[in-house]
Amino acid sequence: MPRLPWHPSSEQIRLAPLLDCLSEPLRLVIVCHLAHAGPGNELRCSTFQTLSSKSNLSYHFAKLRKAGIVRFRIVGTMRLMQLRRREIDERFPGLLDAILSAAARDMSN
Repeated sequence: MPRLPWHPSSEQIRLAPLLDCLSEPLRLVIVCHLAHAGPGNELRCSTFQTLSSKSNLSYHFAKLRKAGIVRFRIVGTMRLMQLRRREIDERFPGLLDAILSAAARDMSN
């Protein structure tokens, strides 16, 4: 299956860009949706159409990919996105859980 040309390796994922990327509310919502989809599950990019315009979403998807937070796979005309949970957890144990818990608390208030 074709993949987009560049995804950082696990070793290339850095803390500052990851935190910077997740400080943007729309990107955090996208990551929360991916996390709730479950480990190894992929969501279509079109899943997020109600959140913003296609061009704005494309910009945010690229930021998430470059930070190493998500991986994309192309199947026909679909782009499938997956949270790189295992790699992030290996690199920064407990960080993603803490971020997702804080986001859930913030969204419930």
